Amino acid sequence: MYFQFANVLVFFVLSFVFVGALLALASLLRPSNPEPIKLTTYECGEPPTGGAWINFNIRFYLIAIIFVIFDVEIAFIYPVAAVFKEWVNNGRGVFALVEIAVFLLILFVGLAYVWAKGDLDWLKRVRESDAPSEQVKEAA
Repeated sequence: MYFQFANVLVFFVLSFVFVGALLALASLLRPSNPEPIKLTTYECGEPPTGGAWINFNIRFYLIAIIFVIFDVEIAFIYPVAAVFKEWVNNGRGVFALVEIAVFLLILFVGLAYVWAKGDLDWLKRVRESDAPSEQVKEAA
């Protein structure tokens, strides 16, 4: 019974041997001339300016996450759209349409929540409840 998995074991062993042999061959053939300029940060051919640790605005991440969510939505909807005609011919068209409608409804509710919360606004306004009171300003 375990003999059926022998092919898998042989492929794993051969892949490790092949990768190890290529790494060993590369270490023998590649030039070794360390220079200080090779240790610098590569910025598309431009000389690096400033430090690598900078303050990065968190709003970039929020927009990127929202984009990824809607990008994944397309990845989930495309296969259903590709076979929708076949499902209609088999009598499952209404089920597929309701399923996609519920999926889109959930995503649009999420979009409305993000929009109402103000996460899509690049410049956020400070609400009066969040603003420091006059007493705090005077004490400082």
